Amino acid sequence: MTNNELFELKKKIIPGGVNSPVRAFLSVGGTPRIIRKADGAYMEDIEGNSYMDFLSSWGPMILGHNHPEVSRALQEAIGRGTSYGAPNEDEYHLAKAIVDALPSMDMVRMVSSGTEAAMTSIRLARAFTGKNKIIKIHGGYHGHADPFLVAGGSGMATLGYPNSPGVTEGTVADTLTVPFNDIPALEELIRHHKNQIAAFILEPIPGNMGVVIPSNGYLSQVREITRQEEILLILDEVITGFRVAYEGAQGLFGIDPDLTVLGKIIGGGLPVGAVAGKREIMEMLSPSGKVYQAGTLSGNPLAMVAGKTVLEIISRPDFYKNLNQMGDYFFGGLRTITKDLPVRINSIGSMGTMFFSSRDVQNYEDASASDAKKYAAFFHGMLRKGYYFAPSAYECIFISAAHTKEMLEGALNAVEDTLKEIR
Repeated sequence: MTNNELFELKKKIIPGGVNSPVRAFLSVGGTPRIIRKADGAYMEDIEGNSYMDFLSSWGPMILGHNHPEVSRALQEAIGRGTSYGAPNEDEYHLAKAIVDALPSMDMVRMVSSGTEAAMTSIRLARAFTGKNKIIKIHGGYHGHADPFLVAGGSGMATLGYPNSPGVTEGTVADTLTVPFNDIPALEELIRHHKNQIAAFILEPIPGNMGVVIPSNGYLSQVREITRQEEILLILDEVITGFRVAYEGAQGLFGIDPDLTVLGKIIGGGLPVGAVAGKREIMEMLSPSGKVYQAGTLSGNPLAMVAGKTVLEIISRPDFYKNLNQMGDYFFGGLRTITKDLPVRINSIGSMGTMFFSSRDVQNYEDASASDAKKYAAFFHGMLRKGYYFAPSAYECIFISAAHTKEMLEGALNAVEDTLKEIR
């Protein structure tokens, strides 16, 4: 069966033929590739076509696919059962590794997705502060829970949805938005809603509008303002946690949040999320406190084993030095290739975005001004050459430890050729 034939069958029984919207290729056109296996830096579709992977399953595959140590640990874990509905040993070991890595955290609650973790974080913040309103970044994405579907980035930007049908006005009435990298706008918003705001949730390095780098001093000012106003600071590090550094973006920038949302890498490729933070806040979660949160598959033994193994590997000496060298090489190469073109490269470490735009990208407004049609042409040009980038102009390019300099050199040559073709 061909890729197109199977996708047509999928569309009859799965909405849009996909189980997550951005996979549908709607913004770039064409038919999604149906992947049957992945190994190292490569994926293979059902027709046997091979692609060098820069999607990284949207971030978690920092080691590449099918890493032998992770696969071995999972095979051993499967022999012990796949789900208990009861406590297990490895959820302690993974939680301990997270707490040790990120000094802002005293306690961790494991869940099954980043969406679930973000939803839990604002419930906690509201209970702890006794206030109802939250602030999010315009274009920021924290999963598809109702309170976050206001001015959302990522898939909502890709598909052109300003919000989502099915979300009531009452649900989002307490969600306020502010541009990223704009301290005066944040201060004005807080003044207008004095003593009503429970939390400010943001990605320290937005990755769901494409990678946007915080301006110098922005995050430290955010921390100072929120502390003065008794507003909890929630850092969504689902993408950046253990990606930009072992201590996360908060360690990289020296920020001490009240709560942190994690996912992706801490599951080693399996579904997982976590909310973590200060003890006095976290102990409000049931059964210690009265803030209810539960999940049958929370702390799933397979996900805990995979995450624990990945964190052990990436904590080894020189892991990030080597990974970031590959990132610097690739994104530096992109900058050289595009220096005379209306293209902007935003990157940090092993993650970055190629914006087809003549303006610097510092917030969602800048990102949304990029040329999505030009990106679509670039995407398909690279796909034909065997390189798999995100099927959206508003997502990240991820480098993994499985990428070598020789691989990346070949990819840069392909980028140069593709840009000539679409010019």
